[in-house]
Amino acid sequence: MKDQLLNLIEEQTSPLFRIMSVFNQTEHGRRNFENNIIAFHIGNGFVLSVAHNLKPETGLIKSMTEASYQADIIAHCTPDEVTLLNRCYMLDPATNKRYINITDQNDVKPTIDAFKRINYDTRWITQYQRRICSPVLIVQFQENEFYGDATLNHHFNADNYFHEPAAGAHTYLLSLELQKAWYSEDIALYRIINTDQVIIDKLPVAEISFETLIPQDSLYCIQAAPSSNMGRMINESRIEGILDHHAKVEDRFDGNFLRTGLRYLLKGYFRFGSSGAPYFLYNNEENSFKVNAIQSEACPIQLSIKNDKNGNFQYVNAIASPLQIIQAELEEEINTEANV
Repeated sequence: MKDQLLNLIEEQTSPLFRIMSVFNQTEHGRRNFENNIIAFHIGNGFVLSVAHNLKPETGLIKSMTEASYQADIIAHCTPDEVTLLNRCYMLDPATNKRYINITDQNDVKPTIDAFKRINYDTRWITQYQRRICSPVLIVQFQENEFYGDATLNHHFNADNYFHEPAAGAHTYLLSLELQKAWYSEDIALYRIINTDQVIIDKLPVAEISFETLIPQDSLYCIQAAPSSNMGRMINESRIEGILDHHAKVEDRFDGNFLRTGLRYLLKGYFRFGSSGAPYFLYNNEENSFKVNAIQSEACPIQLSIKNDKNGNFQYVNAIASPLQIIQAELEEEINTEANV
């Protein structure tokens, strides 16, 4: 068990990754990453994470084509708003794109207000659809070799690889496409695209267990280490309860919806920002770990330090979505793509 446990967090064998939204990926001086979320690879380029990071509005966007800027924004603005936005988004004739360039912080709120007034959709899911930004899988190593094989480095160039000396990281970007989002269950399925199969085959895989567990069962959660996203940690979590979840989520574009269905109530360590972390079930007979659930929400039972909860993001409990609640649809999605 010990060796299998360590494999879940070791750099070369862990199926744990991060997904981020990248702006201007091929414009290296303007490249920007946001919307960090944990994810894990379940095989053949399919990646699971949560869905709740897809619909929040960002308020501002980093860049857009000049055609979209004029047609989707300026055409709906008042003269004063046009003046404001032209000041905050500068045109680069070389790329024919507008880039955010707010030099006066007093312009931030009026710009956000202008976007809201014209109902310009700044949700992450819409920015993906409009190709304003795109999701990428972040794969990082301490050494400049993709899974210890320097011969694979020729598959990467300056658009999808860079060195971060200060972080001690060699970072590779694998392009993703959102395959399916189950917003009610808070699970999202991505697929790696525009990537050679030899690269995909190198990614460690988390096999799935669709077993439904009960209170007092133990799971092992993998998440980023407390001090760095480069590191990983694993901790045992105990299922304290089962929920028939029912929570309202606001969405002014597609309409409000509910997060519903079976959930685990877990007790353990949950780092702030651990959404998307996989929970593994250990099988004694097979001496193997299989992913059983995914970290969804921090449960509002918060630890107190010196009777002060302000700024303290450590919670006693968390809510996880068992993968069983999407089993049929997940298997259909994967099998459909395999047969295309």
